Amino acid sequence: MKQSSLLWNYGVVSPTILAAILGVGVSAIATEVDSLQTTAPLAIPANPNHETIVPLTPIAQRPHLSDDSSDEIWEQLNHYSNETNTLDQVTNVSQLRDVSPGDWAYEALRSLVERYGCIAGYPDGTYRGNRAMTRYEFAAGLNACLQQIERLIAGNNGVDGSDLETLRRLIQEFEAELATLGARVDNLEGRVAFLEDNQFSTTTQLSGEVVFGLAGVAAGEDANGDDIDNITIFGHRTRLELNTSFTGEDVLRTRLQAEGLGSLTEQTITPEGDLFFAGATDSDVVIDALLYDFPLGENTRVVIDANAGASDDFASTVNPFLDGDGGSGALSRFGTRHSIYYYLDGAGIGINHAFGDKLELSAGYLASEAADPGDDTGIFNGPYGALAQILFKPSDRLNIGLTYIHSYNQDTDTGSRRSNFRSFTEDAIGNAVPTSSNSYGVELSWRLSDRFALGGWLGYTQTTTLSTLDGQIDRGDLDIWNWAVSLAFPDLGKEGSVAGILVGMEPKVTDSSVNIPGFSTEDDDTSLHIEAFYQYQLTDNIAITPGIIWLTAPDHDNDNEDIVIGAIRTTFSF
Repeated sequence: MKQSSLLWNYGVVSPTILAAILGVGVSAIATEVDSLQTTAPLAIPANPNHETIVPLTPIAQRPHLSDDSSDEIWEQLNHYSNETNTLDQVTNVSQLRDVSPGDWAYEALRSLVERYGCIAGYPDGTYRGNRAMTRYEFAAGLNACLQQIERLIAGNNGVDGSDLETLRRLIQEFEAELATLGARVDNLEGRVAFLEDNQFSTTTQLSGEVVFGLAGVAAGEDANGDDIDNITIFGHRTRLELNTSFTGEDVLRTRLQAEGLGSLTEQTITPEGDLFFAGATDSDVVIDALLYDFPLGENTRVVIDANAGASDDFASTVNPFLDGDGGSGALSRFGTRHSIYYYLDGAGIGINHAFGDKLELSAGYLASEAADPGDDTGIFNGPYGALAQILFKPSDRLNIGLTYIHSYNQDTDTGSRRSNFRSFTEDAIGNAVPTSSNSYGVELSWRLSDRFALGGWLGYTQTTTLSTLDGQIDRGDLDIWNWAVSLAFPDLGKEGSVAGILVGMEPKVTDSSVNIPGFSTEDDDTSLHIEAFYQYQLTDNIAITPGIIWLTAPDHDNDNEDIVIGAIRTTFSF
C-alpha cells in the first residue's frame, strides 16, 4: 500500500524532518513548557568566560492541516523522503552554514543539535528553517529525537528532567499526528517512563577516566650517585567524577580516585622527572576532589574546595596543551604546569573574575591540613598557600599570566631535594624546618597557528626558614629558580592528537644563606628536564601516549649520570 511504503520511508527521513521542526512548532512548545514547573537544566560550567545562553524567542505558530488532509500529508512525506535519503547527521551547529547567532533558529538548534545530536541538516550544509512545516512533520521529528535521547540514556549519558517532561507533553499534544504516522503513542509514553526510571540522575552526570601506565628508568644514576635498577612498573590511576547541578549554572563535583602506580622517586631519590599520574600503590578508593563551583553575578565564579583542591580549580595554569592533570598532555609533574602552582593544595576558597574578554583576575587560599584539629594545623594555623593571578588575553590565541603565591610549610615536589627544603631537612636532620615562601611567576601560551603553539614560564621563589630547630640550623633564605619552554603540535597525525616537546630547568636553589652543618643547601650544578611525547587519539574515548623524559645532571649534580625515563600512558575516558 502507498501508506505502508511511506511509513517505511518515515524511519529514514525522520531525522531530516526534525531539521525543519522549528519553523512551526517552537511557539507551541514554548507555550506549554512555560506553564510547567520544571527543574533547571544541567549545564556544567566549563570555562571562565561565563557566556550567557540567550533564551529562545517564541515565534508565531503556523496553521496545521486538518484531519481530512491525510493524503496530502503522505504525499509531502514521500517528497521529503526522496529529497533527503542521503543526509549526513549534523553534530555541531557551526556545520549549518546559513544559521548564525542572529537568526531566530540558532539557539533552538544549539540546544537540540549540540546537546542531543538528533537534528540533521541538508547535504549542502544548510538549514532551511524558514520554510513552512506541518504538524505531521513535527510529530515525525519528535519521534526521531525521542529515539536519540533513549540511545543517550542507554549509554549512561544524563538527560535533564525538564527535557523528559517536555517530551511527555509533546507526545500528548501530537497524539493524533503520531498515530497517523504509525507510531504507537502508548509505547512512546512507556519509553519516556523507562528513560525517567533508568537514567542515572536528572541532576548529576557521571564521567570517568582510567589511566594505564607502563614506565621505567632505562639508564642513569640516582641522586646519591648509585646505579638505578632497570625496573619496569605497570599500574593505573582510576577516577570517577560526579558533577551535580542544582540551578543549571553551579556544579558540585565529587571525584573518587584509586591509585595503583608507584612514584619513580623511590628509584631516582629526587623529585625530578616524577610522573604526574603516579602516586600510591594500594588502589584504595578515596574521595579526591570535592568542590562547589557557583556564579556570583555575571562575571564572577566562586569555588569552595572541601578536599584535595588545587590552583587550577579557579585559576588558569596557562598551559592548555600540556596540562591534562596527568590523564592527557605532559607525562611529568613538572611538564604539566608551572611548579609554583603546587604550593597550593587542600581545602579553601577561590574566586575568578572576568573583566570583559581580555582580562581575568584569580585569587584563592587553600590549606593542606584544614580538616585536622591538632596543633599547628587547621585552616589558618597549618600549611597553606595563597594565590593572586592576573591573566591577560589579548586574543583567543595568546594568554599571558602574572602570578604571585605566598605559602607556609609547603613544597612543590618538583626540582631538586634542596628546593623542597622541608622534606630535605626532615631527611637530613630528622626534623622538617618551618618555612615561608614568596613565589613570582610569568606564564605564556601562544597559539601561532592551528597546528603549532608556543608556551613556557619563568618562576622565582624566595624561601625563608622560620626556626633554628633548637640550634641545628641557621635561619636564612633560599633563592629558587625554574623555567621551561614548550612546543605543542595540536591535531598532528589525527584530529584530537597532540605532540609536545618541553625543555626546562626544574626548581633549583641558586643561592642560600641557610647553614646546616655537614650538608650543602645550594645546588651547584644545573640539570635540564627534556620531555617529548605524542598523544595519539585512537578513538573519542581512548588515547595512547608514548613519551620519554631525559634528566641531565640529576638533582642538579654533574657527578650523577643522566637519567632516561620511558613511559606509555593509555587513557580511557567515558
